Amino acid sequence: MTIGTSGSNRYPVPFLALGPFLLITFGLAWGIFALFILIPEPIVAIFGELSGRHPLFILAVYAPAIAAFIVVIRHGGLGGWRRYLSRLWRWRCPPAWYGFLILGIPLLFSGGAAIKGTLFGPFPFDSLQALILALAVTLVIGPIEEFGWRGVALPLLQRRFAPIWAGLILGLIWGFWHLPAFLASGTPQNAWSFTPFLVGSVAVSVIVTPLFNASRGSILLPLLFHFQLNNPLWPDAQPYDTLFFVAAAAGVVWVNRKTMFRRSQAVTTVIPPPCSQKV
Repeated sequence: MTIGTSGSNRYPVPFLALGPFLLITFGLAWGIFALFILIPEPIVAIFGELSGRHPLFILAVYAPAIAAFIVVIRHGGLGGWRRYLSRLWRWRCPPAWYGFLILGIPLLFSGGAAIKGTLFGPFPFDSLQALILALAVTLVIGPIEEFGWRGVALPLLQRRFAPIWAGLILGLIWGFWHLPAFLASGTPQNAWSFTPFLVGSVAVSVIVTPLFNASRGSILLPLLFHFQLNNPLWPDAQPYDTLFFVAAAAGVVWVNRKTMFRRSQAVTTVIPPPCSQKV
């Protein structure tokens, strides 16, 4: 796969598509939360109390994926959308990344929980059925964002910025996009502090960036990374887990310093050309 080649055939989705993507992503999600924040009584009367499983909350969470699909179909048609989705089957990357996904992320949460004093708290599920349901819900809500953030936004940003800067910029955008969830009662984020979350979002975005590039633009691996971030099995570590993710981000940048500060090996295509659908 040749990375970084210019031309309309190579880039059916132009860099300027980042604008409509962000407008749809923020407009849809923030518009939904604005209704619950500004006119809560009539909205609750019509749609019910806001929660992490409320249909409108899920619609807001899906905003980046919805925006990505609109942008991809607008510029690439259904054929381009299918090639874009082929990035879901890209799973190959250095084994160390799988070690980080499987072991590293829970260790970071465990470190934060140890500081908070919640490392050996009670198991949060009273049955296997409840655990399976929680894992299934976690898989189909938050990780779906990655169709937009790493599926569209990151490759577009890497056309103009080295991966380190693209990761930092996207992390800030990603973190601020969550802001209304911290203001609306009934959401999981309402009980958290926003500043540590924002810093953590930037750190996570920096970590995911070299994983994304090492996997040739996989959507699957960032999706699994996002799932691990939300995995209900990990102990409550807010906000101390941020310290460990920042330290991990610094280590990841150091290890990948040869590629993080250069665009030569950055993935910049949203829709792969027909010849590159092999994984």
